[in-house]
Amino acid sequence: MGWVSRNTREERWPAVDLRMDVPHSARVYDYLIGGKTNFEPDRTAAHASVQAWPALPVSMRTTRTFMQRVVRNLVEEHGVRQFLDIGTGIPTSPNVHEIAQGIAPEARVAYVDNDPIVLTHARALMSSTEEGRTCYVDADLRDPDAILGAPELREVLDLSQPVALSLIAIVHFVLDEDDPQGIVRRFMDELAPGSFLALTVFTGDTDPVGVGGVGREYNARGIPLQIRDRKETLAFFDGYELLDPGVTLVHRWRPDADADPVRDQDIAMHGGVAVKR
Repeated sequence: MGWVSRNTREERWPAVDLRMDVPHSARVYDYLIGGKTNFEPDRTAAHASVQAWPALPVSMRTTRTFMQRVVRNLVEEHGVRQFLDIGTGIPTSPNVHEIAQGIAPEARVAYVDNDPIVLTHARALMSSTEEGRTCYVDADLRDPDAILGAPELREVLDLSQPVALSLIAIVHFVLDEDDPQGIVRRFMDELAPGSFLALTVFTGDTDPVGVGGVGREYNARGIPLQIRDRKETLAFFDGYELLDPGVTLVHRWRPDADADPVRDQDIAMHGGVAVKR
């Protein structure tokens, strides 16, 4: 089956300033997982972060495969057909819609990000099967009302039916002063019973010194980043029913049988999936 453009509105966005002279979180991540959409300041920040904690690329790639397993599980085992993916990042195949629609062609995905570099690549997120739909919303996670009220989102997702809210490798960029747990609750309150929350949290539990060095490198370069522990991770899931095995390091959440072995000390991300009853 071919892939065709199924975006709901004309792709017309304003010109954006990519600020190639300063590092950007999306581009640093892209470089660390082997991507090509990055510039010298991003690579410099990445190298400094890896020097502080050499396992960082392993942790990031493992978080990406966690996302892939979660999407596959929600579609196959729980019948999820709608996804709200916030903090999408630079498109890297397979994206959420490619995984979901590869199993259920009628699946619908709304992508959200406010990073200028992601906006320039958004067309890659708006290819879809004939049966499904995708869209891209240029908005900030810290403004739930703008996201939930976006016409693009409302044209693609039916919020009266279950939706999986995906917040992968994003909440560590929301500081406590902005109430990240409250932001997540605001989204989940709007979603129908039977909806899911898939979320990861950047943690120093496995290597406080090394991961703390990553935090210092990011913050020193103007990328606010907050490291949290497992107790703080669990707070994001308060009021929802966690799926087995609960909140774990991401490589321990329902690993594939043929997955390469990964050491706990090389992972700096807790992850979990919960359902709203």
